[in-house]
Amino acid sequence: MSAYPKWTGVFPAVVTQMHEDQSLDLAGCTRHFEALIGSGISGLIVCGSLGENQCLQPEEKREVVKCAVQVANGRIPVVSGVAEMSTQAAIDYMHDAADLGAAGFMIMPPMVYKPDVAETMHWFRTLAAATPLPWMLYNNPVGYHTDVTPEMFQSLADIPNLTSIKESSANPRRVTELRNLVGDRYQIFTGVDDLILECSILGIDGWVAGSGIAFPEENQRLWDLTRAGRWDEARTLYRWTQPLMKLDTHVHFVQYIKLLCQETGLGKEWVREPRLPISGQERDQVLKIIRTALASRPKA
Repeated sequence: MSAYPKWTGVFPAVVTQMHEDQSLDLAGCTRHFEALIGSGISGLIVCGSLGENQCLQPEEKREVVKCAVQVANGRIPVVSGVAEMSTQAAIDYMHDAADLGAAGFMIMPPMVYKPDVAETMHWFRTLAAATPLPWMLYNNPVGYHTDVTPEMFQSLADIPNLTSIKESSANPRRVTELRNLVGDRYQIFTGVDDLILECSILGIDGWVAGSGIAFPEENQRLWDLTRAGRWDEARTLYRWTQPLMKLDTHVHFVQYIKLLCQETGLGKEWVREPRLPISGQERDQVLKIIRTALASRPKA
């Protein structure tokens, strides 16, 4: 039996709340974390790509982790994204986050530099050896141009603390390909919101939710329906959430989801430059999508 916890369920990747002047809003983070925990989530992921990791200063990342750990207070695991520019920076960050109480990590491929296969495998193996904590490998070839294939996951299966996969290739076939190749070696999470129902049918263990951080009660209910095999009810709720979930698949996904959080009363739209809040026709179109959906929000 593995010595590592088995992560399952909804692990939302949360935004980092900010003030209009782009400074951290830790009070806003605290309110949002509490709302998410209250909805029944199984874990919390901070400082991922939705959390604007690459735009935060090193000390700010540590402040966000510390805040999340304090709010969670042992109720659920707090997992931190690792999205650094160099191997040593990633190792230093992981050591500090562990000291602050992080329960594990979601590790992305190297940022900026596009590694080849040998470099990709070296990166993940080196970081795995640098921590005793469990971690999730975030595979997002669409966003990060580095694809960790099922065959590569088979090769990495000897790493004991690599427990989970966030599969965001936008190809649901990968779920079955992974199961056929490595069985239940990993807990498989989908990371593409508007593929949650399709991936659930194929057999996943968890969901790294994005857009659902703005409507956590409905998001958790959708997951629970899939676990219970109540597919007709799940499909009905999924059709309501789908236009909102699709906001997670655009290059401006951070701005869109922060605006969505603002519309549901769970945050503000302010982002860290070089991102800017959306404006003009784009803002009007996104608000129309959001407000149209919220006007028909299912009753609890």
